Amino acid sequence: MKMGHINETRRKFLTKTATYTGVGILASTLPTQASAYVAGADEISVALVGCGGRGTGAAAQAIQSDAAVRLVAMADVFDDQLQDSLKGLSMKFSASGQIKVTPETTFIGFDAYKKAIDMADVVILTTPPGFRPLHFEYAVNQNKHVFMEKPLATDVVGIKKILAAGKLAKQKKLNVVVGLQRHYQKNYLTTYELIQKGKIGDIVSGQVYWNSPGVWVRKRQYQQTELEYQMRNWYYFNWICGDHILEQHIHNIDVANWFIGSTPLSAQGMGGRETRKGRDHGHIFDHHFVEFIYPEGQIISSQCRHQRGCMNRVEEVFQGTKGHLRINSQNFASMNSYSGKSIYQHVDKGDLNPYQAEHNLLFAAIKSGTYQFDDVTNGANSTMTAILGRMATYSGQFLTWDQAMASDLKLVPDLNSFNDTAPVVPDADGHYPVPVPGVTKFI
Repeated sequence: MKMGHINETRRKFLTKTATYTGVGILASTLPTQASAYVAGADEISVALVGCGGRGTGAAAQAIQSDAAVRLVAMADVFDDQLQDSLKGLSMKFSASGQIKVTPETTFIGFDAYKKAIDMADVVILTTPPGFRPLHFEYAVNQNKHVFMEKPLATDVVGIKKILAAGKLAKQKKLNVVVGLQRHYQKNYLTTYELIQKGKIGDIVSGQVYWNSPGVWVRKRQYQQTELEYQMRNWYYFNWICGDHILEQHIHNIDVANWFIGSTPLSAQGMGGRETRKGRDHGHIFDHHFVEFIYPEGQIISSQCRHQRGCMNRVEEVFQGTKGHLRINSQNFASMNSYSGKSIYQHVDKGDLNPYQAEHNLLFAAIKSGTYQFDDVTNGANSTMTAILGRMATYSGQFLTWDQAMASDLKLVPDLNSFNDTAPVVPDADGHYPVPVPGVTKFI
């Protein structure tokens, strides 16, 4: 999957300083219906949907991207989370006057996203990923530009909804950026260009890693309904999170797709729960190992682990016909020939934070009235690659891309309140049903 003019725009942008506010005019002018915002207007209104830590961070980066940005609305299912986010943002930007949220423009509930999206030119979608397809579809139907976090769905039905909405967004020339921020990071962009120029030959294999101790746990509170508990402790439930192979390891899997230039044909692997298997750990695995096979025979070994006291490693390694490379998000990249000759070593000279870069570019394109960014297909394909890997580890079976895409896997039900039945329920001892390789079926 080639990135074309989008990568060129990013590369040129990232060679500038963090104060750069322009963007190369490499695409067509936006039609009037693409947004209520008119190029050159004094303000770009933004709505935040999903007010957790990532949402608060993304809103801050949007505000910092341009003085014209105004945060005008916020939505969440949890009032305490929204209020904490608003308080933090208000304190951080008290002098700028860019926080225009009022009690009348804060919305709580399962349909709150509609009210917030309706008020803005640009929407930031940062709820847990199970809700992403529903929210993105609505935003596109309302002609909004979008920044949305990865992953884009937790099931195949969600992926298909994302792709359909993405097609419509493209027709409407709505700018859409997905938070796979390595695509906006200088060492990755430079390395990708060198791969395209054949500096290590054709990639034949690789290893991608997200091995870490794991993340937070939020314990059940008194009088919580089952659905509220799962949404508070969302990381540990597949319907809303997708498992850590999807929620975190997607970054590394995405790099493999990007550098190879395609999605895999098939996957097989193994995984399970060894150390993280308490009542508050839901029903996701704590380790996955997947072998992805790509169209030209490339084999990518993918591993992710959430186990304390083990080796930590988050990076990507690739072998080509003429050389090899190692790269990670800590602004490191090393590319060498097999004889030991250095081809490229990345030197961090104050590289712009890629989380900030993706917002700077998005809002520069919107402000200039041009259509620059369509991250949807790439984001959906990388999300689906991780889902394919999860299906392979859960089932223990060899699965093809086409088999997975032909399935009707749907994990996320229609939900209206915390009193609704949760998609998965615990047994009498408080434990949730866990996938069993060799028993769990998808195909």
